[in-house]
Amino acid sequence: MAGASFGQLNLEEPPPIWGSRSVDCFEKLEQIGEGTYGQVYMAKEIKTGEIVALKKIRMDNEREGFPITAIREIKILKKLHHENVIHLKEIVTSPGRDRDDQGKPDNNKYKGGIYMVFEYMDHDLTGLADRPGLRFTVPQIKVLHG
Repeated sequence: MAGASFGQLNLEEPPPIWGSRSVDCFEKLEQIGEGTYGQVYMAKEIKTGEIVALKKIRMDNEREGFPITAIREIKILKKLHHENVIHLKEIVTSPGRDRDDQGKPDNNKYKGGIYMVFEYMDHDLTGLADRPGLRFTVPQIKVLHG
């Protein structure tokens, strides 16, 4: 898939409709994080070989609908286009199943999984800021502040 330059339309291949593709388009390589809102995996898109981050939206506490925190995050990230903000590429889904990613019985087997697909970054800002002895320079702070 040939990409267009920033700000240009890609006329070669239409962008996927969000949620129309399956998580099966990706091969999970390893879990790289876990937070309040879900697990994060490093993954490879099978068709292109591109490395991405897959964030599985935690649905186990939701009895009626989609988590409002995830809706807010998606809405904000869809509107933000800045070099210092991670790019949300698309949303993909997985069918409901009897077992979760760790092989445990899944009580929500009729609810499929929902994943946010991000560009992959080796580090996040919090992880860098928490490193002992690492101090940002004034030029770095100015770039990050925007």
